[in-house]
Amino acid sequence: MESLGGAEFAPDTTYLNTSYCGLLPARAAEAMSALIRELATGRSAGDHDRITAVRHSFARIAGVGADRIALGGSVAVHVGLIASSLPPGAEILLPEGEYTSVVTPFAVRGDLKLRYAPRAALADAVRPGTALVALSAVHSSDGVIADLPAVREAAAAHGARTLVDASQSAGWLPLRAGEWDFTVTGGFKFLLCPRGVSFLTVTEEAQRTVAPLHAGLFAAEGLDTFYGPIERFASSARRFDEAPAYVSYHGAEQSLALLEEIGADAIHAHTTGLARRFREGLRSLGHAPLPGESAIVAVPGLGGRAPELARAGVLVSDRDGNLRVSFHLYNTSADADRVLDVLAAA
Repeated sequence: MESLGGAEFAPDTTYLNTSYCGLLPARAAEAMSALIRELATGRSAGDHDRITAVRHSFARIAGVGADRIALGGSVAVHVGLIASSLPPGAEILLPEGEYTSVVTPFAVRGDLKLRYAPRAALADAVRPGTALVALSAVHSSDGVIADLPAVREAAAAHGARTLVDASQSAGWLPLRAGEWDFTVTGGFKFLLCPRGVSFLTVTEEAQRTVAPLHAGLFAAEGLDTFYGPIERFASSARRFDEAPAYVSYHGAEQSLALLEEIGADAIHAHTTGLARRFREGLRSLGHAPLPGESAIVAVPGLGGRAPELARAGVLVSDRDGNLRVSFHLYNTSADADRVLDVLAAA
């Protein structure tokens, strides 16, 4: 399988670490460099039309209207906004071992009830009185895809809201944000955006219960409230925007455009196909990768081999003792085989 990225990517390593940080397409790097040159010479401060383009592009990727999209810089800030909207004593149900950016904003409130359940049994743990179920669509440590339909059904049956972190899935696994009250997504992984780009989706109903606590100029309806408090907020989820980092968002516009050009179905087929090939190769070497159809492959107990692979020019991660290998559109069959060759040689 050849790369889907063409000339947009030219890594000088065998890069299989998108779960940590995605590669920037050449077009994104050039857009950022162009703005930096303009900033250095006083010819531009950034183009707000690019911010609007990013919002609409992510809306298409997420399958919702642009009026449900808020833009920001980190998942933790988005989750903190959601946490701030909950009444004291509200119960938050989370999977055991959930990623810290999803957990901590609720924990620091101090007056919320956090309850944990095994990932595989999360849907069964939803109960009357659960206010919110929060989880990652794909877990960071091992790439396992959550049973999202079961969680959604259980939450609906008990009147609980839902929050899904799509940071490890959006970009290779189709995102259906309209099925959830909230989704949060860090853009710098499989969406191939620079750091400083993140996305929050909020249903129309949920928008009525969340206060725009970090509101600034970009949350105003007319983007013209420079002094004093905002008197008229944006009528859409834009009222939850953070002030955008223009350099990063100039790059994000190009990254998301590339993902749209290639298409979600093609990327999903490519990444999961490579992961399937890699799992088969691992088993032939006597290793036992976690099963599944994720683009992220984890091999329990093999995480300690990550430094050895790095010395051979193969970049992967050690997460919770797992050797974590993540495939994206720019990877090839040769990349998968290279990891297997290094492991076999040792």
